[in-house]
Amino acid sequence: MSNNGGGRLTTHVLDTASGRPGVGMTVDLYRLSQQDRTHLKRVQLNSDGRTDQPLLAGQEFSAGQYELVFAAGDYLRRQGIELPSPAFLDEIPIRFGMADAKHYHVPLLISPYGYSTYRGS
Repeated sequence: MSNNGGGRLTTHVLDTASGRPGVGMTVDLYRLSQQDRTHLKRVQLNSDGRTDQPLLAGQEFSAGQYELVFAAGDYLRRQGIELPSPAFLDEIPIRFGMADAKHYHVPLLISPYGYSTYRGS
């Protein structure tokens, strides 16, 4: 289902251990269907821990099931945090559905040993 341009998807990351945005973290976006997992884009978060543009907006936006994969382990290692091998949290996948053409905001709060997310505004 496409929309008339009113829907958009955004994200941001906050490193709760340091109290700072997840600067430079890589995030991959996938569209899910019963049979497929299609990679749509890879972005790197800016100095505010956000994307410069919405991940999906306008004609790119459509209702459906999606997955964001946050490269948390790489980010934490770049912060000088020594992680075990394998890391407790390395890639963090978040699967969610978007049913209507509105703003969906999927934030991630991380630390080396925990994370949370919610439907933001």
